[in-house]
Amino acid sequence: MKTKKVPMRMCTGCGNMFDKRTLVRVVKSPEGEVSLDLTGKKSGRGAYVCKNPDCLKMARKKKAFERAFSVQISEEVYDAMEAEMQNA
Repeated sequence: MKTKKVPMRMCTGCGNMFDKRTLVRVVKSPEGEVSLDLTGKKSGRGAYVCKNPDCLKMARKKKAFERAFSVQISEEVYDAMEAEMQNA
């Protein structure tokens, strides 16, 4: 019996590899809007971060999402993502 390959992704905060389903996707929509994608189904370019709020803070400090998406991200967007992550 053949086992199914588990897709692995790197957390942009801590840099560790995890199963894709255990991470939260951050997506840049075709319109250029950056947001959390808790369903993993939004269209656009994605980057992943642990469900740990500290990893989101680390990614924010390193400007990891800005590099991944080649776009400036305002403080309000980061604040909204942190609040949404804590509520989820």
